[in-house]
Formats: sequence, structure tokens, C-alpha cells
Amino acid sequence: MKKISLLLACAALCCSLTSCYERVDAGHEGVKVNLYGDKKGVDDVSLVTGAVWYNPFTTAIYEFPTFVITVDYEPFSINAKDGSSFTVDPTISLKIIDGKSPEVFKKYRKENIEDVINTTLYNYVKNAFRIQLNNYTTDELVSKREEFEKSIEDRLQKELEAENFHLEQLTSGLQYPQSLVDAINRKNEAVQEALKIENEVKAVEAAAKKRVAEAEGNAKALGIKGDAEAEYNRKIATSLSPLIIQNNMIDKWDGHTPVFTGANGTILDVSKMVK
Repeated sequence: MKKISLLLACAALCCSLTSCYERVDAGHEGVKVNLYGDKKGVDDVSLVTGAVWYNPFTTAIYEFPTFVITVDYEPFSINAKDGSSFTVDPTISLKIIDGKSPEVFKKYRKENIEDVINTTLYNYVKNAFRIQLNNYTTDELVSKREEFEKSIEDRLQKELEAENFHLEQLTSGLQYPQSLVDAINRKNEAVQEALKIENEVKAVEAAAKKRVAEAEGNAKALGIKGDAEAEYNRKIATSLSPLIIQNNMIDKWDGHTPVFTGANGTILDVSKMVK
């Protein structure tokens, strides 16, 4: 009986020494790697999730994140089709395609996925920018920047999928050469100055039109006033003409009865004719 207990104890001790327990965290995939034995080699990697029991002497468990990772790469310089030098400061968001963690480990043999992202994938990013930027001139990069960035994203998407990664988002951080920036600034300043002058001319024209309108209004007002005064004077003159004539006759009368000469030279006394 004691021997059986001892054997069980030894077996339990051996199991405890040769077995380990690990739980793969949420948002991660576990990669189980056989370090020794017949399966070591091409088929030595398998996908595991949840609780995993394994022999730490012959097996290793690595965890790879399946959530989206955002990486801000170091800036680098590349040339356009016409030789102009541009600076790219890319930021990408990506993740391992679900279930592909073992494939990534098989190819790169990296325990930390960040090592792959910061080396191999960084080279893919630089190469994609180098090839695509060389298809555009400086002027085209200004006028067709959205098209250029879409071409980068499409190319990088295909290349990363071949590496079992999915590209979520790409920001190029494309920076124009200082000479181009200065030229654009000068052009913008010229346009702004032209607009300023145009607005000033419009303001002067508007002010002149206003003065003309005011002058025409004043002239019309004076014309109406003059016509009214002339009409008034005409009516007054018309009504006063008989009185003026009569008044003139009175002023010129010498106080004697008027005497008229008849047809035969006879002098007629008006006063006697009245009697």
C-alpha cells in the first residue's frame, strides 16, 4: 500500500514538474510550438485558445494580439517622378488576420509581433510609398493627393494580406518640399492680394454709383422744385394780369375825363356823353 502511494506521489510530482497551465487572454491567439520531437519543424506550430496545458520542457506558448494596433513609423524621404524630394511620416492601423497567428510565427519566428511590425512591415510601407510616389509628378501630388494616397492604401493592403495582416487605416503624413510650400504661399498671397484689390475697386465703383445716384436724385428734386415754382409763378401772373393793367391805367390817369377824337375830327367829351 505504501509502495502504491509512493508511486502515485512520484507520478503526481512528475506531472507537476513536466506540466504547465496557461490561459490565452481575450483578444489574443495562442501559438503552441513543439521544441523537440518528431513534430519539430514545419508542423511544429498550432493555434490554441483558452486554457492550455503543456510541457514547458518540450513546448512553448506564445500569445499574439488579434486587436487593432496603431503604429507611428519614423519619417523617411522619397522622390517624385520629377525628382522632387518628399517626406513621409506614415501612421498605420493593422491587425493579424484571425486564425493566422501560427502562419506569422512560422514565417518570422518572432515571439513578439511588434518585432515584425517594426521591421518587415515597415519595409513594406516604405517600398509601397517609393513605388507609388514615383508615378506622380510634384504638381500631380498637389492636385491628386487623394488619388495618390488611395493607390498607396490599395497596394499596401494586398501586400500585408499576403503576410497575414489586415490594414485597417493608413495616414501618409506626406510633407511637401519647402520650395513648393513657399511657392504655394506666394501664390495664395497673390490671390489674396488680387481679391483685396478687386474688392477695393468694387467698393470705389459702388461709392461712385452712389454719388451719381445722389446727384441725379438731387437734380431731379431741383427740377421738380423749379417746375413747381414756375407753374406757381405762371398761375399768379395769369391771375394778376388784369389787376396790373388796371393799376397801370390808374397810375397814368391825370384826373381829367378822357377825350376822344371822332371820325370827322370832332372832339368828344366822355363825361358829357355819360350824362
